Amino acid sequence: MFSSAATPRDETPTPGKTAVGRPTAAEPVHRPVAAPADGEDRATETALRPKDLDGFIGQVRVREQLDLVLRAARQRSATADHVLLSGAPGLGKTTLAMIIAAEMGAPLRITSGPAIQHPGELAAVLASLTGGEVLFLDEIHRMSRPAEEMLYLAMEDFRVDIIVGTGLDATAMSLELPPFTLVGATVRAGLLLPPLRDRFGFTAHMEFYDPAELERVIHRSARLLEVEVEPAGAAEIAGRSRGTPRIANRLLRRVRDYAQVTADGVVTREIASAALGVYEVDGRGLDRLDQAVLHALLKLFGGGPVGLATLAVAVGEERETVAEVAEPFLVREGLLTRTPRGRVATPAAWAHLGLVPPPGPSWAASPGLHQNGGSGQDGPPEGRTGRTTSPPAPRHRPPPR
Repeated sequence: MFSSAATPRDETPTPGKTAVGRPTAAEPVHRPVAAPADGEDRATETALRPKDLDGFIGQVRVREQLDLVLRAARQRSATADHVLLSGAPGLGKTTLAMIIAAEMGAPLRITSGPAIQHPGELAAVLASLTGGEVLFLDEIHRMSRPAEEMLYLAMEDFRVDIIVGTGLDATAMSLELPPFTLVGATVRAGLLLPPLRDRFGFTAHMEFYDPAELERVIHRSARLLEVEVEPAGAAEIAGRSRGTPRIANRLLRRVRDYAQVTADGVVTREIASAALGVYEVDGRGLDRLDQAVLHALLKLFGGGPVGLATLAVAVGEERETVAEVAEPFLVREGLLTRTPRGRVATPAAWAHLGLVPPPGPSWAASPGLHQNGGSGQDGPPEGRTGRTTSPPAPRHRPPPR
């Protein structure tokens, strides 16, 4: 269930010691954390993470608020309040959790909601925490309800109640916990029950980055990777990064490879554009799946409406992949809308692919169709005017003889 890895180097002091002010570097403390992924890309991604709030780019409001929380806790020589971070993947939630531990001079424990499906598993993790330790619980919304209910008491009273034995021999035991800081991360904050959300002393929502912030991220990563990037090249990559630093760093590594193999290693606008064309990332940041969804919606179904299952079959993907990977970005870019009748392309989608929409009324603007409503289930549209047909009148059945 849990494997071992080390906390960030030179960021974790000896357990049990809390520094007032910014902590100094010390020997790393090895704590059980979630199993790291193999591969050069993951190692590079870890190396690109900032180690303190001063080096964290973007999320200005979140950084200011979190800095106040951590400074106040250090001045009191106390553990920081529990922190809940929400937002789309790749915006820096895990990085902020590591920074919180480094700023507090505390060890870091990393696990995830899917790994905790029984209260006993959570109790084992909590019982092994040391005083002041930071517990990072990624995908906290996927934790089981019984474990979540046990977490209520642990967060508020630093205590867990466990049952030992079964049947008539069962005994309730109360286990006292040292003060700790829980950092929860989720992409779906609405799935957390109110009793759990209310126990976090500080909550923050991570916003998407604007191109200027992403350019700063790319220049910083380029310095760490020892890659020469011209400002125009960084701007080209930032414009295709979907407002996400993780995607920006990934695209930078792929452009670096292209520049190294086909050019002199310098990332210019032309090199970046050519490299991202090879990797099927267009000028707006749409990847292969996004473009396939738009092509199917426009060319096969005339712009919609079309059900999610039919659209997924048309692009050869699972429904969940289309709904959770492609659709959020397409909707955010204003290229696709969700209506009660199905998915509908917007005029911007036709313009993006250089196509002319067919004549006729716009489904997205028809009465009874709302962009934010409906499940978009499959089924033939009821005419092309946007009007729904009346339900059939109930049949009159004679009473039984």
